Amino acid sequence: MTRYAYQIENAVSLRGSISVGELSDLLGVSDQTIRRVIKPLVDAGKVRKVHGAIVAVEKPVDAPYHARMLLMRQEKTAIATSVAAMVQDGESLAIDTGSTSGFIAQALQIRRNLTVVTNSTFVASTLATVPGNKVYMAGSQLRDHDGAAYDRQAFATIERMRVGRCILSASAVDPRRGFLAFEQCEADIADAMQAIAEGTIMAVDHSKFTEGRRPPSAFQVPLAPDSRIVTDQPPAPEFAAVLAPFRLTTCQSGA
Repeated sequence: MTRYAYQIENAVSLRGSISVGELSDLLGVSDQTIRRVIKPLVDAGKVRKVHGAIVAVEKPVDAPYHARMLLMRQEKTAIATSVAAMVQDGESLAIDTGSTSGFIAQALQIRRNLTVVTNSTFVASTLATVPGNKVYMAGSQLRDHDGAAYDRQAFATIERMRVGRCILSASAVDPRRGFLAFEQCEADIADAMQAIAEGTIMAVDHSKFTEGRRPPSAFQVPLAPDSRIVTDQPPAPEFAAVLAPFRLTTCQSGA
């Protein structure tokens, strides 16, 4: 599979449906290139083309989040292992709903007596059954494609708590704007979690560093100074300035 085909399949799995024009902006290539790459994906039954949009073929409720859990598995596992090593038994954490955060939740099952607040049903269910843990689900109305909550109750629950660290993920990293989320509510949750935390860990795999391919609808996620960035490969030199205020940890996947 070509790089563009992989990125298109990932974007379609994540969003459920995306137009040719949006894919062109996302990847920084022409509409003609997008159509050329899409054709074998359609022929192979991996995506569908419907009235100018590219649509995922998986079930609409489960596919996007679980599809992301299948992508970059080795890299996300390495990141999760590194983050879990930074956490001690008995810590208090706020964890967001990204797929990398899902891997981190799985890695944190080796810890005991954690206090966790999260807006992710996956994170909550993964950690709630670990002996000694106290897990608080923030929110009551769940988003259909990833089981995440962004309603008023989600913010109210988070704002009532205090934690040692929050663990966040990002949709993309831009060399000028920094860490980005595709939805405003995702950026707002990141702000709310940082407001109750003494420190921040941002976990992003190398595919999120997107020079020249930033989606036009992305929202900035400002990070607190001295936040810890955990990724699986050294970022390209053009990201040096935007990463300068933070502490960078690079873990090697497959090591």
